[in-house]
Amino acid sequence: MRAGADLQTIDADVVVCGGGVAGTMAAVAAARHGASVVVVERYGFLGGNATAGAVAQFNSWQTGNGRRVVAGLAHEVVERLAGYGAAGAHETFVMSTGHKMDRVPYAPEVLKLVLDDLVTENGVKPLLHASLLDVATQGRQIASLRVLTKSGILTLQPKVLIDTSGDIDALKQAGARFLALDEGEALQPATMMFRFGPIDFTRFDALDPATVQALAQRGYAEGQLARAALHGSRDPFSTDAWFNISRLGIDATDAFALGAAEMEGRRQAWRAAGFLQQNVPGCEAGQLRAFATQVGVRETRRVEGDHVLTAAELLQPVQFPDAIAAGAYPIDIHPAAGGALDYQALGDDHAYQIPYRSLIPTAFDNALVAGRGLSATHQAMAAIRVMTISMAVGQAAGTAAAMAAGTQGKQEMPVQMRSVAVDALRATLARDGACLA
Repeated sequence: MRAGADLQTIDADVVVCGGGVAGTMAAVAAARHGASVVVVERYGFLGGNATAGAVAQFNSWQTGNGRRVVAGLAHEVVERLAGYGAAGAHETFVMSTGHKMDRVPYAPEVLKLVLDDLVTENGVKPLLHASLLDVATQGRQIASLRVLTKSGILTLQPKVLIDTSGDIDALKQAGARFLALDEGEALQPATMMFRFGPIDFTRFDALDPATVQALAQRGYAEGQLARAALHGSRDPFSTDAWFNISRLGIDATDAFALGAAEMEGRRQAWRAAGFLQQNVPGCEAGQLRAFATQVGVRETRRVEGDHVLTAAELLQPVQFPDAIAAGAYPIDIHPAAGGALDYQALGDDHAYQIPYRSLIPTAFDNALVAGRGLSATHQAMAAIRVMTISMAVGQAAGTAAAMAAGTQGKQEMPVQMRSVAVDALRATLARDGACLA
């Protein structure tokens, strides 16, 4: 990594735009494979939806019959959380909507420490409290990014850009092409997570699924719950839980709509907390403890990539020769309005793959996308958007970026992400503990 004489220009092998869990895994993977890395993040901490959004559980590590499909860096994150006493045991449970799921609950505040540890130990340069201003291109290359920081405007000059900003803001400014919604489709809504407690979990956990579903339906019908769900994830340090109940149908790339949704989300959480206290066994002594820092956003922009991953490919499932990650989360579409969801469960041993080509934007040669903005249809994104899979894809993106920067970056020619040897990438990911199928 090289800084200009005035410290206003920084050269790096890899610049990661967005420090959520996908971006952090990308940064760490790239650094572990020898790249100099800067990760740009708007908050003073990393983690995105996992910390600022307080989702508080990592879902879907395995198929229905227990075959592991996500490991690697994502598993290391959980081990490090457990070392702080901040992760619950991996468990299978029935959601308040009646669907079976597996998860690892965790403490969002301590995840901030874990991600701090990972980037610090691996020599990643975190650029926190930084907002993207603009992106300069030269033909099909991302040439530089300008970011606004407390030190003024800094210019970052990457060999490879990985956009993990969720909304894919950097590639949007660069002029990348994006996928449109089909007729009848709408962006999935956002959610304002909230913390509630104390809860008598002996009584709360003893509620049978039919009772929970009936309570959720009643709360929605009475206007106290924004959707028919009572889904909570226990905080490992207390008798509180983080609840995922609100529903905010917005385009989160609209600044005014996003701000209004944050405010409405807090109102929805307040009403939901009152319903819990008044109606749900085990919650009588509880009260609203905290709101998430931000609404959790499920979907905004999806980049046009060399391959557009489809729901049919997930459901078949297609075996891709360039698969770089796997998943088993179902197609889970939250409608923008109404209390229900469109949930397509998978078979007991069903897992699918994500191809490397879906990470490569068609418009550029030295860029990759990871997280919820990669190249997939609306329906496919409803499955692969979850944080476990995003961490797996982030690890693959960072590994590929380091390979390209290391082998091609020494030459005069611009870096070409399409020239990465996919067999070597897959072999490296496998050695690093990742699951590819």
